[in-house]
Amino acid sequence: MGISIWQLIIILVLIVIPVVIFGPVAKKAGFSRWWSLILIVPLINLIMVWVFAFMEWPAEKKG
Repeated sequence: MGISIWQLIIILVLIVIPVVIFGPVAKKAGFSRWWSLILIVPLINLIMVWVFAFMEWPAEKKG
């Protein structure tokens, strides 16, 4: 059977959307855009969003 082209496109879209939308937010907060890939991993994404919400952001330390 294998994977169809449409399934591959859907998977790529689901990976690209968090990076495109949340990447600039992470960058503005002082984090790397790569942290937005955490949103793809179930359960870890909830933990990391909780951690990011209550930690001191690097952008706030600069002044």
